[in-house]
Order: sequence, then C-alpha cells, then structure tokens
Amino acid sequence: MSHVFPRHTAKAPPVCVGGEGCYLIDSAGKRYLDASGGAAVSCLGHGDRGVIDAVKAQLDRVAFAHTGFFTSEPAEALADLLIAHAPEGLDRVYLVSGGSEATEAAIKLARQYFVERGEPQRGRLIARQQSYHGNTIGALSAGGNEWRRRQFGPLLLDVSHIAPCYEYRLREDGENAEAYGRRAADALEEELLRVGPETVMAFMAEPVVGATAGAVPPAPGYFRRIREICDRYGILLILDEVMCGMGRTGTLFACEQDGVAPDILCIAKGLGAGYQPIGAMLCSGEIYGAIRDGSGFFQHGHTYLGHPAAAAAGHAVVKALIERDLVARSASQGAALRAALEARFGQHPHVGDIRGRGLFLGLELVADRASKAPFEPGERLAARLKAAAFEAGLICYPMSGTIDGRSGDHVLLAPPFIIADAEIAELVDKLEGALSVALGA
Repeated sequence: MSHVFPRHTAKAPPVCVGGEGCYLIDSAGKRYLDASGGAAVSCLGHGDRGVIDAVKAQLDRVAFAHTGFFTSEPAEALADLLIAHAPEGLDRVYLVSGGSEATEAAIKLARQYFVERGEPQRGRLIARQQSYHGNTIGALSAGGNEWRRRQFGPLLLDVSHIAPCYEYRLREDGENAEAYGRRAADALEEELLRVGPETVMAFMAEPVVGATAGAVPPAPGYFRRIREICDRYGILLILDEVMCGMGRTGTLFACEQDGVAPDILCIAKGLGAGYQPIGAMLCSGEIYGAIRDGSGFFQHGHTYLGHPAAAAAGHAVVKALIERDLVARSASQGAALRAALEARFGQHPHVGDIRGRGLFLGLELVADRASKAPFEPGERLAARLKAAAFEAGLICYPMSGTIDGRSGDHVLLAPPFIIADAEIAELVDKLEGALSVALGA
C-alpha cells in the first residue's frame, strides 16, 4: 500500500522509472509520448546530459546555502543570463522554487513598492477571468478560474477580474481582430475607473493563457493597449509567463511577440525543464530601486530561495535554449505541429478552434462547430480524452471549464522543443484515436 497522498485518491498511477527524449517509461516498460511536457515543463525532453551533469557538479560543490547568509555562483550566473536576454527595463531576479511562489512574490512586491513610495492606498490587484496564476492563496486569488477557486472562496483575497481576451468566443460579428483587441483591453480602464485607479497597484495577465483556457493568444494590439492604460494610471504590469515563457511560444519571453515590457515578470516550468524545482520573478530597476532606497528589505522569502543546485539547473537549461538554438526550434516545430493539427482536425466536427504560438497549442472541443456550443459538463469529455490518450501512450493536457470555469473543453499540447517530425506524426495519430474513443465514435 502506498503512503503517498496522490492527486486523486481513486486513481493509482503507474510508476515512472525512466525518460528518454520525448518519452517517459513506466515500470512495465510502456513508453508514453510526452506531448504536454508534463504541464509545459519539459522543454528539453528527458535525460538531457548537459543539465544533469551541471546539477551533479553543483552538488559536488555545495547543495544548499541559505540566502539569509550567502549568495551562490549559479544563482548569480543565472540572474545575469536572464537579465541579458530579458525585456527592456527588467534588472533584478528573485529566484524561487516554482510558479506559484513567483506570482505570490510578484503580488507582494507590487504592494511593497507602493508602500515604499508613500502610496499605501494602492493595494488592489486586477486580473482576468479564466486565467490561472498558481495555487497559493494570493496566486489563487489572482486566478480567475471559478472551478479552481470555488471551494476556497472564503479564504481568497478581493481581486477584480475583467473579461479575458478570448477572440474565438468574444469577438463580435463584423468586428476585426484589432478592434476586438482594443475593446478587450479597454475593460481594464473601465474597471480602474469603477474601483478608483488610485487604489490599484497592478494588473496581472498571462501573455498566452495556458492551463485554464488552452493556449489562448492575445488579439493584435491588446497588450500594447494594456501597457498604455497601466502607464496612464500609474499601475504596474505583471506578466505571468510561468507556463508560456522560456521559449515555449517561439521567443525566449512570450511578451516579446507583443512588443511590450512588463514591470514584473514571472517564469518557472521551462526555466528548470523539470530537472530541478525553480521559478523566478524578474522586476524593473525602478521597482528594485524603490526597495533599495527605502527600507532596503523585501519583506518576503522562502527557505529555498536561490537554491544553488536548482539555479545550476536553470542556468544549464537557459544556456541550452540559447546555444542550441532551441527557441527557434520551438517556433519551427510549433509551426509543423500546428500544420499537422490543422490538416487532421481543421474540419473535425468537434474541434472548434486550433490556436496558440510555438509549441504551445490548444484545441477547443465543441459539440457543434457552427454554433460553437460546448459539450455538457456532465459528459466529462476532457477526463475521457485524457484517459484514452494515456492508455494509447500519449500524455496530453485536457481540461474542462474552458469558457467560464464550468462549460467547455480543450486539450493543451506543449511537447519538448526537441520533438522530431516522426514524433509529431505519432502525436497527431494518437490524439485522433483518443478523441475518437472519448467521443464514443
């Protein structure tokens, strides 16, 4: 009998004993094509010797040194490398152990920034419906997915949530993409005026929405307009690239494609590629300066901040992404995967939309293509698809509640950047078969 507390008590998952490239292997020898990188984590695939050797070498030197007393060589090197390639204005890196910690730190830093500046009335955060920012109380409060929030409602912070930028569902007939992007972004200004802009500290958003909506990219001009609104009212822009960053969308930072730079940026998942738990919050020199010239102390922290072995893994991963040209490969193989998905599912009666950027792609599943009507939640289509795909040796990321936290289904695909053309073909074949099984066809 296992004493592990599993994600679901009624399920006994197989034991993973190995990984090779784009595949994971269980104790029975069955191979699974990792078409979602776990949860958009395994950007380098499994068994990357360069990263493994970097972690081992760091363990031979020192595994842990608390940041209350020391910095470390790998932490300094990783911070330097990230800032050298980061969006303009970002100047400091706060290394944590994962995405929820990164977004939690971002929220608290935004608050302390305004306290240090003598604006303590600014304490409100605005975020978006149908986004996900993590599972700690602050991060979950920022997230706008009702299914994930519901039972924890009494514990959550008061955060405003505006409508998402969700062109497939929310662009009106006769409205072009640019006009819709402007209208969607203007919802931020409307909310600012409703609550009082002088009370707001930040707006938080995913450049490409991941788990809860299925690789939804912004409409053209959306984030440029968001940046303008933030600047006009003196609020910070926090971009959550925990899932969509680190080359996943075809550029090292997802926001590069939208021509904006945030004040605070959060990364994780692909930063460590699964080899160590690591995340990071990057902030502007202006924000850092407010802390430095004020109290000098960011009133936040965790035991494993800047963990040397984790930082060594992160540094090796980012070096690999840059030096092996894997970000460009994410873009090119993403185009190849999208073309294969469109060829196979573009006219499928139950695939309403194929979307995303790079190797971060989603298929929205519908009961009827013409009306975009979703399947009934009781049909549990996403759960059936996940089970059928796993049985077929395919790991993918289906989710329900795509539209409003209750209705709608999608499947997210985020394979390793090293995926080969033959593996793309295998992915599409197995996904087609699993969808057929899930639909009862």
